Amino acid sequence: MLERFIRYIKTEKRYSTHTVSAYKRDLEQFGKYLINIYELNDITKATTVMVRSYIVYLKNEEGEESRSINRKMSSLRSFYKFCLREEAIEVSPMQGIKSLKQPKELAKFVPEHDMEKVSFEGDGDFKVVRDELLFEMLYQTGMRQAELRGLNDNDVDEVAMQLKVRGKRNKERIIPISKPLLEMIDNYKKVRDEQFPARDNVILIVDDRGLAMSPTFVYRVVHRILGSVTTLEQKSPHVLRHTFATHMLNEGADIRAIQKILGHSSLSSTQIYTHNTIEQLKEIYQSAHPLGDE
Repeated sequence: MLERFIRYIKTEKRYSTHTVSAYKRDLEQFGKYLINIYELNDITKATTVMVRSYIVYLKNEEGEESRSINRKMSSLRSFYKFCLREEAIEVSPMQGIKSLKQPKELAKFVPEHDMEKVSFEGDGDFKVVRDELLFEMLYQTGMRQAELRGLNDNDVDEVAMQLKVRGKRNKERIIPISKPLLEMIDNYKKVRDEQFPARDNVILIVDDRGLAMSPTFVYRVVHRILGSVTTLEQKSPHVLRHTFATHMLNEGADIRAIQKILGHSSLSSTQIYTHNTIEQLKEIYQSAHPLGDE
């Protein structure tokens, strides 16, 4: 049943490779727990009591955070919902299982004054030109690193000044870009094609060998650049996505417009950035008002 479910979310739901792997890993971990604790080899035979004991085990024995446990419970819910649909079970063991409360965390972002410190040295050098475009594309569009890696040359519409991005579950959306960013793209393509004249792919941004970038490659580039301008602990591509959204919101952009650019299906996903704005207002108030720090 597990194999059928994995095939279902991969082919019909069209989940990303990363998401499919996470679901498979979560379900296999629960399966091992059932074998070790209950000597139960069939995950479809699990009961609500077993699921509750698994949560306690993850929390107390493994020391996992509520966020991680909730994600694993989400995987189980999806699996047993599929089992119900396939009539493999009559009752889901997830009935009555509620998500654990978890503290709200502000989305980490790089302040504007730190972003202004970013600089690139090495006029005309392919790696420098490529790294600058990679960084600016993430910051100026808010796209995910996977979306950046999936961009092809023909996804850039120079006339309309926009990008066609394929997001989660292959949903396409259009992101507007500025003239300076478009000029940066054009310059990069010239340098890239000189560096790799015999390139046999249509990928827009390539690695040092002219091939598709890996997630690790993108992370290392962004981590290195952010490391030179900020003391923020997290220096990942996703931080640039948070930074884009927060800066846009702080400058007065409509939250629904940001939602569309980011590709969020729910407005609630975008609203996490409003908390950053509120915190910024608090700091301004406390520093500017005569009684603000009392």
